[in-house]
Amino acid sequence: MLDRNGRHAPPIRLAAGLVLCAALLLFAAPASFARGPESVADIAEGLQETVVNISSSQTVKGIQEEPGVPAPKGSPFEEFFDDFFDSPEGDGPPRRVSSLGSGFVYDSSGLIVTNNHVIEGADEIIVNFTDGRKLKVTKVLGHDPKTDLALLKVEPEEPLKAVKFGDSSKMRVGDWVMAIGNPFGLGGTVTVGIISATRRDINAGPYDDFIQTDAAINRGNSGGPLFNMDGEVIGVNTAIISPTGGSIGIGFAVPSTTAEQVIAQLKEYGETRRGWLGVHVQNVTDEIAESLGLDDTKGALVAKVMAGSPAEAAEIKSGDVILSFDGQEVDTMRSLPRVVASTPIDKTVEVTLLRNKKVMTVPVTVGRLPESEEVTDLSAQNKELPAPETDIPLGLRVSPLTDGLREQFEIDDDVEGVIITAVDPASQAAEKGVKPGDVIVEVTQEKVTDPDEILARIDAVKKSGRKSVLLLISDGKGELSFVALSLQ
Repeated sequence: MLDRNGRHAPPIRLAAGLVLCAALLLFAAPASFARGPESVADIAEGLQETVVNISSSQTVKGIQEEPGVPAPKGSPFEEFFDDFFDSPEGDGPPRRVSSLGSGFVYDSSGLIVTNNHVIEGADEIIVNFTDGRKLKVTKVLGHDPKTDLALLKVEPEEPLKAVKFGDSSKMRVGDWVMAIGNPFGLGGTVTVGIISATRRDINAGPYDDFIQTDAAINRGNSGGPLFNMDGEVIGVNTAIISPTGGSIGIGFAVPSTTAEQVIAQLKEYGETRRGWLGVHVQNVTDEIAESLGLDDTKGALVAKVMAGSPAEAAEIKSGDVILSFDGQEVDTMRSLPRVVASTPIDKTVEVTLLRNKKVMTVPVTVGRLPESEEVTDLSAQNKELPAPETDIPLGLRVSPLTDGLREQFEIDDDVEGVIITAVDPASQAAEKGVKPGDVIVEVTQEKVTDPDEILARIDAVKKSGRKSVLLLISDGKGELSFVALSLQ
């Protein structure tokens, strides 16, 4: 057969076959691609009555819109971080203000979960249900500012429909989730999205382990549930990042693995009871890893062991690198407080650590985290002639720590070592925040009390072929940190 240009055309059956194949491929595609995601109407319908709106009111000074808490200082997102409520500010006569948030029924007897900042400082809290009922909160059973969770008690005439917690640790990036809440006072709002990230740390608190989602959450969603597609709560919506105050697809929820444990403790004790190890730790940087002879930067470097702590009883030492706790790997410094806090008090666990290039395991009996720690402020009394100063090849000028220098730089009596009296502003030490008044406690994990000992340790490091030297430095109040400085 010829085409219109006189060329041989392919047989009709072949062309038809190609069209048929294309059609089959098109219609063989999953129906979800043709119609979008499957409807979540059945799930939402069965859950809406478990989600509540929370209205709180309080008397505050000045004129402002809503009570709440400010963005966490030091957060990498501080510029854009936006809690769901503004902080009370300003001067003027006291006035009554109200705020709206979300929550969900945790127990059919009348227990409601929400965020701490939704009800913090409130004089009166009202729980509004989808059927129009309004119940006054008779008691705040407990609240935890560190995870921003609170547990409320209402007195219903008949049992409420409660939610079930799911296992957030099983959720993966890309899994579908659904938020139900009270954004901008629009109760019963359902939004759907995916999990954008897990174990997100935004420096909002010591136990940050947030689920990040692009399901739209806005002001008023705070304290509401984040559901999986089985209708289980796998997160408590807590915060958003937004330069505008509205959703831009970056929201955070406290994972259920954290929330369920905290809420259970608030129900039983009215407070949280967290595990305690009693160490101050810092991240293992590339330079610190090199100076310690480590192959990678995993673990938490112990800078200080607190007196009377479980760590002291287990003979954990400054300079140890904690690699695992109770069978869970410690990837970074901030992962250690989370796993310790979730460990039952008085439980004996195994801690794997690296000390002097040797891996060892020590048993530790976990204590209870103190609510507050006393800080003793001591100052020196005596004066004497100025001590001789020595320049060391790290851009530092140092001196023996005399009573006069203690008084000049306000160094506590229990801080021992060699004091830094000057820092070259162009040095690597200055770039890393080392300053006059800091005290060098150890060099390459050996205590020093004299400048000559520092010079000897530096010479030993050079002869060993290492490129950096590890210093343990204390501030005037005894807070310790490791600093690795290049010798090149």
